[in-house]
Amino acid sequence: MKKIILLGYMGSGKSTIAEKLSGLIQIPFVDLDKSIEAKAGMSINQIFETFGEVYFRKLEHDVFVELLATSENQIIGLGGGTPCYANNHELLKGKGITSIYLKASVETLFNRLSHNKSKRPIVANKSEAELQEFIAKHLFDRSYYYNQAEYKVAVDAKSIDETVADIISILA
Repeated sequence: MKKIILLGYMGSGKSTIAEKLSGLIQIPFVDLDKSIEAKAGMSINQIFETFGEVYFRKLEHDVFVELLATSENQIIGLGGGTPCYANNHELLKGKGITSIYLKASVETLFNRLSHNKSKRPIVANKSEAELQEFIAKHLFDRSYYYNQAEYKVAVDAKSIDETVADIISILA
């Protein structure tokens, strides 16, 4: 059983990189948020609105543990906050687990998220200044958890292919 876990802030490229990597190394990609939505039968936003964050974080932890327990090889893309709750950062270390932090600067994240704000409800209504401050604060708060990953791959000024090549060299 091999689990490759990609983590990082929203906009760091987890899903995009995981999909490309999956195609190249022939290991299926599982998006944790999509798995949570499938289990709950509702969107992440609906879960938050209906049950609140505490319920969501418990469900997120349970689904993450279930994915890690399966016998299949998988690339698992975490939600941006996943490592920061329910001691999930402890699950990044273990037999058969390779965890990789896709590390992006505030500037890179701001540039990516400001172009896609409508797809991200948590930042959709923020001004440019608010968005930049929001990202900087979150990144600072979460860096301890993100840095628990076994490997760090910088994504600033890199193409998808370059980032995937960096990950493949780690896995080799």
